[in-house]
Amino acid sequence: MGLLLNSFMKNHIIVLLVNCCFFLNAFGQKTVTFKSSDVALQLAFERAKKMALSYKGDSSDPVGPWYEAALPSRAAFCMRDVSHQSIGAEILGLHKENKNMLSLFAQNISESKDWCSYWEINKYGKPAPEDYRNDKEFWYNLNSNFDVIFACWRLYLWTGDEAYIKNPEFENFFEKSSTEYIKRWKLESESLLSRPEFLNTPKPFNIKDSFHSCRGLASYSEGIPGLKMGVDLVAAIYRGLLSYSAILKEKGQFEKAVFFEKEAAKYQEQIENVWWDKTALAYNVIYTADGKFSKDAGELFLLWFDALSDANKTKSTIDHIISGKSNVENASYLPFLLYKYGYENKAYEYILHLTDLKTERREYPEVSYGVIEGIIHGCMGIEPNASQNAITTIYRGKKESISEVDNLPVLNTTLFVKHENQTTTLHNKGEKLIQWRAMFRGNYSSIFINNKKATAVHAKDNKGNSYTIVETPVNPSQKTTVACR
Repeated sequence: MGLLLNSFMKNHIIVLLVNCCFFLNAFGQKTVTFKSSDVALQLAFERAKKMALSYKGDSSDPVGPWYEAALPSRAAFCMRDVSHQSIGAEILGLHKENKNMLSLFAQNISESKDWCSYWEINKYGKPAPEDYRNDKEFWYNLNSNFDVIFACWRLYLWTGDEAYIKNPEFENFFEKSSTEYIKRWKLESESLLSRPEFLNTPKPFNIKDSFHSCRGLASYSEGIPGLKMGVDLVAAIYRGLLSYSAILKEKGQFEKAVFFEKEAAKYQEQIENVWWDKTALAYNVIYTADGKFSKDAGELFLLWFDALSDANKTKSTIDHIISGKSNVENASYLPFLLYKYGYENKAYEYILHLTDLKTERREYPEVSYGVIEGIIHGCMGIEPNASQNAITTIYRGKKESISEVDNLPVLNTTLFVKHENQTTTLHNKGEKLIQWRAMFRGNYSSIFINNKKATAVHAKDNKGNSYTIVETPVNPSQKTTVACR
């Protein structure tokens, strides 16, 4: 009996140790946790977290700290997937991995590759041989430089790490991508539909073929015969230049920032004036060498790059996307995007679908990272802004549910956030003061900070939805509760 009891206790100790190891990151700090009265949502988070962390690479690999952001069999990471997975990774504490991988993309931009970088890098610190043969023969989607600029700006806002906007390799990458890269690939706003065909004449990828045919695809949509331009590339350039403008403003270079802001606006004008189909009330997505538009794929990136300003056109685009089927790569963008644009029920459906054990290809790395961002950034509505040293919160989950996130790393501090019945509690567990902007859906007459009545601000979004808002500083170690009545 004693032997059986000892064996039983030993097994439980092992389980506890395994669980403790799972919830600790490389620094011995607890990783983010999520709890909810919505059992399905909590299970989705736990599955996504376990899957995402299983893709964390060995920091002793030649490439340095990394996580998989490509086909898992390649032990590699590509520019598009890292750009998409980066906030989910940051939530999970993979800060060193993000910085290392994005730095490698920035460092490897070169004139010999026509100001491209390496599309995909493996754990050996080499360009992945599946995509690269030499500086004249390699696979490259032209969106990627601008996606990386956007990712660096978002990571700066999320973390407060100025390296993302001030380190020399990033500064060089931003500058070359916004100038020489655009010139070399004939991506000026007035040249988008008249670019020489030899620049990108894609055909289905085959390792035995010359990469030259896929060296500079003008879209993230691949394998489209006669592809000349994708609206997703136009949106990427717009957001990339606008992000660079914001970075320059943050560094006090206002005159240069205004120039790139005006350049960015030209691409958004192209989207509205050239790509919008007034008859179909939808955006064209692809332009081919025979001078024809089509709606084959890619409109998702109009939302990802936040390139639309008209609420009705945005609604039409979202309705079209969710009315059809998306592959898991594209579907992994939707939890966060749908919460952001007010499609909470549909966002929730995608989270449960993407973490369902029966969903095919759910193990693709983008899926788990997309779900993590969807729950924390989207559903919990946590939005850091380093330029203002501020955190905005707004709960987008089910009204009756109670949800909380703990050990969340943002802005060089750690947060606990709990949403319950029009009440939000924020505990600043770090050593840095932050400004908290607590938002609630609805027009409330009274708002209370730690049970003391405060002055509320009321606002409406472009759909006419009402919000009640209050701002308050939260000191290190302070716990503050804001409630609407």
